Amino acid sequence: MDADTLAYRWRQSALQPIRFPSQILLADLLGIERQKVAAAQNARQFVLGRPANHMLLTGSRGTGKSSLVKALLTEYARQGLRLVEVSPHDLLDLPDIVAPLRGRPERYVLYVDDFSVAANDPALAALKAALDGGIEEPPENLLICATSNRRHLTPEFKRENEEYRWDENELHPGETTEEKIALSERFGLWLSFPPFDQNQYLEVVRLHLARFGVHDWNDEVRKLSLRWALNRASRSGRVAQQFARDFAGKI
Repeated sequence: MDADTLAYRWRQSALQPIRFPSQILLADLLGIERQKVAAAQNARQFVLGRPANHMLLTGSRGTGKSSLVKALLTEYARQGLRLVEVSPHDLLDLPDIVAPLRGRPERYVLYVDDFSVAANDPALAALKAALDGGIEEPPENLLICATSNRRHLTPEFKRENEEYRWDENELHPGETTEEKIALSERFGLWLSFPPFDQNQYLEVVRLHLARFGVHDWNDEVRKLSLRWALNRASRSGRVAQQFARDFAGKI
């Protein structure tokens, strides 16, 4: 492995270098200040060799979960932070993924994007073992960060509501729900990303327009950006960027 390589992708049973990793700045992520501060503090502890927690980022699509992980790499790459992207279904290969990282001076974030698998998927057991530690001691220089649109990482079904029970005026979830909650609770740092409100959305639109060289913000542009979001039934950073790219390209 090359010490100068900032990011890898696990594919075809090998760590493949990513030659051009995404360059995102923490300062450019708007509307998620609380999440940025918490994630950056945890990453800072990690690169300094201090105790740090595995991270779970959950919430609405397009609100900056994946961008925050990439921004942490940009922020702390000089301090030795590295990123290893792993598909959820490749988590069965965790022992092989981890083996070449153990003992190296760099600090590796194992990045599992858009984690959502069936409740009986073997990848769940592999992730639990990695988070809690199995027979083999996990590497000191490895941190797991997963993003998901689901709170408990796995699909939730109507029948699970039937498992809830009352016990002395207290409502308790059933075994299926308890197992899902137990998985998410294995992450020490759990950050939620709620949907953007209208003001947050417009602020991000203005930021992206400025990046594309458009600095004339007026009521007409504001209306067009809101109409764009309405047509997509979503106000998010991703939708804001798409509008800005379309608008800037046309003018």
